[in-house]
Amino acid sequence: MNDTVLTTIAITGFGVAFFHAAIPTHWLPFVLASRAQHWSHEKTLGITALAGSGHVLVTAALGFLIAWFGIALNERIGAWFPRIAGAALLLLGAFYLYRQFTGKGHAHHHLFCGHKHVHTGELEHQHDVDDSPVPIAARAAAPSDRIAITSLLTLLTFSPCEAFLPIYASGVQYGWAGFALLTAILSVGTVAGMVLFTWLTLTGAQKIKLGLLEKYESGLIGALLGMVGLLIILFEH
Repeated sequence: MNDTVLTTIAITGFGVAFFHAAIPTHWLPFVLASRAQHWSHEKTLGITALAGSGHVLVTAALGFLIAWFGIALNERIGAWFPRIAGAALLLLGAFYLYRQFTGKGHAHHHLFCGHKHVHTGELEHQHDVDDSPVPIAARAAAPSDRIAITSLLTLLTFSPCEAFLPIYASGVQYGWAGFALLTAILSVGTVAGMVLFTWLTLTGAQKIKLGLLEKYESGLIGALLGMVGLLIILFEH
């Protein structure tokens, strides 16, 4: 096995997980819920980390299925597997690039959750509205913490990071050790990214222009997958 390729896959996986977490749907709902429920920053970040862990868990479960099938297939076809896997990643990368160039750059579809997307431009408007004093009666009428937290956990837990699944596929030739490494990278990149961007917004850095990451997500992921696919074809034999 080529350690350079594994390192590239690992770095690419972290980049996909971290920048995917920068998409507003991964942190903005926590900021808005925090304001509505009057949570402390610590509580908000804790809930964000918990939801991010659920997000990782479901993604890793799907990755486990990919790894299980891929490892079994790799044992059967041997040297052909890297070529097949590399070609599949190139095709998938081309698909993401096609989406980007046809104006469908946002790649995250939330397969198991049909919630409405909220974009960064809406945050500044919400910030202006929510900064005004909240009457006691309005606070009492706010949804309970249990409902708010359950909604946030459901929002992320049942919408796995499908952009990371090809990364799992690219690491199949490294066996279960590769799967464990990629799951650790997914966990760190996703949770750290969600907590960081939530914290930045809570502390007043909400005008950071993260909308570009959402706009060009498909193009970025497509380029990364294509690069990894090409490396696997060239250097894994």
